[in-house]
Amino acid sequence: MGADGGRLAARHLPPEYRSYPVLRRHEVVLARFAVLHVEACQAAVRRGLSEARGLLRDVADQDTVEGAVETWQAESARLLAERRAVGLVEEALRGRRFIARL
Repeated sequence: MGADGGRLAARHLPPEYRSYPVLRRHEVVLARFAVLHVEACQAAVRRGLSEARGLLRDVADQDTVEGAVETWQAESARLLAERRAVGLVEEALRGRRFIARL
């Protein structure tokens, strides 16, 4: 997978992670950081979704609260796809071979 895998993994990390030399030099380590970062984002989304209605109803109207819930749900779906992508990158960088299927 090479440099492409590193670039793909880096897209899922905060920009400041690029300042760490070990992450620039070792793509598998970079991919592991990306997986853990996306998983942490997923945990934050789950928490935000579980707390949204209770915590936001005192500071926002019902339409805004529902909009926030819909946003959390959309972000959850996006992160699910990202987690799959970074997981596949990590597996490929670790040497797993994938067989194309139709």
